[in-house]
Amino acid sequence: MQRLTPPKDVEEALRRAEELDALDAILPFDRRDQLAAILTDDDVATLKHLATEGMGANTLRALASDLAYIEAWSMAATGSPLPWPAPESLLLKFVAHHLWDPVERADNPGHGMPIDVEASMRTAGLLKATGPHAPATVRRRLTSWSILTRWRGLSGAFAAPALKSALRLAVRATGRPRQRKSKTAVTGDILAQLIATCTGNTLVDIRDRAILLTAFASGGRRRSELAGLRVEDLQDEEPVQENPADPQSPPLPCLIINLGRTKTTSADDDARSLLIGRPVVALKRWLAQADIANGPVFRKIDQWGNIDRRGLTPQSINLIVKSRCAKAGLDPDKFSAHGLRSGYLTEAANRGVPLQEAMAQSQHKSMTQAASYYNDQNRRNGRAARLFT
Repeated sequence: MQRLTPPKDVEEALRRAEELDALDAILPFDRRDQLAAILTDDDVATLKHLATEGMGANTLRALASDLAYIEAWSMAATGSPLPWPAPESLLLKFVAHHLWDPVERADNPGHGMPIDVEASMRTAGLLKATGPHAPATVRRRLTSWSILTRWRGLSGAFAAPALKSALRLAVRATGRPRQRKSKTAVTGDILAQLIATCTGNTLVDIRDRAILLTAFASGGRRRSELAGLRVEDLQDEEPVQENPADPQSPPLPCLIINLGRTKTTSADDDARSLLIGRPVVALKRWLAQADIANGPVFRKIDQWGNIDRRGLTPQSINLIVKSRCAKAGLDPDKFSAHGLRSGYLTEAANRGVPLQEAMAQSQHKSMTQAASYYNDQNRRNGRAARLFT
């Protein structure tokens, strides 16, 4: 009986899928086969190299996703695999296909992404947007493209004046305002409502209370930072006075969180946040009740109350925030875990905390981004918009 052999391209995809198994702790396993079918051997080699170089898991995951999208788009738009380095004309085509004017498209179907390219991307499950892409998404994918180009030892046309001009004009044409990651900031009053839903003595209540207080009070930690937090990152400090100006005021427990590698810091930056008072009590209560002495701080709890040895995922942190919003009678669609980060800066602005002091706690690197929360609150509380109320 003659043995049937799979087509060469299927064999190559299976081989790449096996190679991607080495990254299964970083890349989403449910997308392994899809990534293997899209990525080239060089792409997989690049991702494996980045992983061995110690690139953060979230960054590597985003790079792999963006690379798969760009590779698939190149095949659909040009009929050829992605060239390295990409010529300036291909970068301009990418911008034109993803940032376009909806009004012009209504009168000219050829404007924007061609119908056949769009159909191919939708069939592959890679295109979900019904209109022009968010400018931030396009910029992120171009940045990923640029990073991967540099890691291959090549230089691209990403700084070309024509590309910068095309991006600026295309963003203006889409007419889309910048969207924040969370529609509503979790400020102090909203946080109090969420905390009120987890005052019980169940392990889930104790854990969720610790998550909310730790995330907010430590400067609005990102969900990935909470998911990756380990007991070894916590450092006890001497108690501090409730009122620093009054040595007779009650002492409060104090804890340092060593953040290590984050979105904006490397492991060598010695990035740290401080916890004082109630958040420390809540965090230590969770660790004691869950009998966690090392490893991940925040973990999954099954329906029988068993605590997993592995840490929660960033997605789980987000779902916990939304779940607590629902229990508090708030619309979960208006909130996300990032609302704790924006809420921290908004609350700091409300309470008159100096911007630099708040940034030291939140570890924001961009003064412009952090100041936007302060400016919003100043405008809300100021007189400029109240001249004719």
